[in-house]
Amino acid sequence: MPKYLFILVFLICSASAWSQTAQEKLEQRKEQIQKEIRAQEALLRSQDKKQKSILTEIIQQREKIRLRESLIRTTEKQAKILKDEMYTNQLKVNQLNRELKVLKADYAKLIIKSYKSRSEQSRAMFLLSSETFLQAYKRAQYMKQYASFRKSQGEEIKVKSDKLVSLNTKLDAQKVEKQKLLVEQEKERIALQKEKVEQEKLSAAIQKDKKKIGQEIKKKQQESKDIDRKIDRIIKEAIAEANRKAAAAMKKANPKTTVAETRAIEKSEKIVLTPEAKIISDSFKANKGRLPWPVATGEITQRYGDQPHPELKFLTVHSSGIEITTSTGAQARAVFGGEVFSIQYISPVQKSVIIQHGDFFSVYHNLSSVNVVKGEKVSIKQNIGTIRTSSETGKTVLKFLITQNSGYTNPQPWLSAN
Repeated sequence: MPKYLFILVFLICSASAWSQTAQEKLEQRKEQIQKEIRAQEALLRSQDKKQKSILTEIIQQREKIRLRESLIRTTEKQAKILKDEMYTNQLKVNQLNRELKVLKADYAKLIIKSYKSRSEQSRAMFLLSSETFLQAYKRAQYMKQYASFRKSQGEEIKVKSDKLVSLNTKLDAQKVEKQKLLVEQEKERIALQKEKVEQEKLSAAIQKDKKKIGQEIKKKQQESKDIDRKIDRIIKEAIAEANRKAAAAMKKANPKTTVAETRAIEKSEKIVLTPEAKIISDSFKANKGRLPWPVATGEITQRYGDQPHPELKFLTVHSSGIEITTSTGAQARAVFGGEVFSIQYISPVQKSVIIQHGDFFSVYHNLSSVNVVKGEKVSIKQNIGTIRTSSETGKTVLKFLITQNSGYTNPQPWLSAN
């Protein structure tokens, strides 16, 4: 087989294997999205309309729309891969048809030639007319090889014919599958349009009752501020504790250290770093823009600072960190090596983990359970706890913060491109 033909066959086989794997992954992803959509629908049905706020309902509806759009994108990817597979298979069918045409023409010539020299007498005369024994031997070998070649030609035609039938069957199945995907796409688009209409109705209801919903948002903002104050207090305690240790270490290393010097260290609002802590702090700072995400997969759904509310554009909200929406059961993971400084029980169902990295702190809030203990040394990407899924919205959201001493900073620029 010529080199270029071998490479072509190899590439086609590799592409086929890749597309099959990709299709399987997309099918798994589609099943997961459909499962999440069903969960959202069950959540919407299970809650009493009178007890549920319009804001909660619109958040749930928005999540359904996001999942539906993701499902449509996944189905479109499946259809594209299937279209590419069908094109590749059609090329194979065309090539086999050409090869079979040539093989059958050659085989027909062989049959005609064999028919003309079919008598045993003509074969015997062909051998007996040899001038030497060597010539007779060669003629006998030729006749044997000719019969073998004719047989192999017939077998090759059968193999290629069977392959052609198999490919045509596969193509027919792919056409059915493509049609099924197109029907699914249309069904999902219709469902998406209905959900968007429902979302518009909810948005209109919000406009009619801005005052009540505004109060609800303020209440949630107050809860968020209370959590921030707790974290502030904990970090200030961390600074005070670190500085007490630093002052004691300085006094031990240099007994001549004055009381004024030790008090200055203890009262500092910033951590007075030991040489070891400074190395950790400098390393953390040097990795800005390269830190891994605190979740394996997810998207930022609330950014840092003052900004319009994601649902109610007429309201401004403040966020001291970022919120990352991920999948149910997802784990929070440390973005850098450090020491667990504190584990906080914000409520019976909400926990926070604070990890110290020199004079930097990373905070992981809204955990349902934790896998670490205070004082434990953790490594980068180590799982530290399970992120809580809200019983109201069905969403799994991690609130992630970074501070240097007690000063908040936008965590997003610290993270690598996801």
